Amino acid sequence: MPPRRRLTPEQRRAELLDVGARIFAERPYDAVQMDEIADRAGISRALLYRHFPNKRALFAAIYQLAADTLAATVELDSGTPLHEQVTAGLDAHFDYFAANRNTVLAANRALAGDPVIQAIITGELVAVQQRMLDAVAPGNLPREVAAAILMAWLTFVHSLCLDWLERGTLTREQLRDTCIGALAGAMSAIQQNERT
Repeated sequence: MPPRRRLTPEQRRAELLDVGARIFAERPYDAVQMDEIADRAGISRALLYRHFPNKRALFAAIYQLAADTLAATVELDSGTPLHEQVTAGLDAHFDYFAANRNTVLAANRALAGDPVIQAIITGELVAVQQRMLDAVAPGNLPREVAAAILMAWLTFVHSLCLDWLERGTLTREQLRDTCIGALAGAMSAIQQNERT
């Protein structure tokens, strides 16, 4: 156990999130114990429980922070071609998913019925959808049509990424190409219908 240090509540919470994130990334959710998180952080269980009342609350805070951080790393710019932006965004998500496989699978499998975790996932999808809509003009498509296509595509990407993490059915390149092709196909099909 590391020596105890005096930290502000905000510093202690940040440290606990960091320690917890590393442990959840190492092992499946059910194999993680709050005792170990407290030990690695060099604090008592009682202090850990003052910050997070249970393992799900700690996990939810970690997952929310990860979602916020990941969203902030993906820059969308109307001056950059859509293909380049989508590729960069997908690569950032794939990097995070690969580095945090156990965390992502816990949120989407072990905690699939948890309303807090599902709200974080839904919130992340909606935020990316809105950022994409704001950064890229939908052309001749009504905004609500483009929004529906983007949400369906984001859900598809999310589902395919989980399969990639669990089963390795696709290579990373195949995963990226499939995701980009699905978006391009959906957008071009609907744009053709709008023109006719």
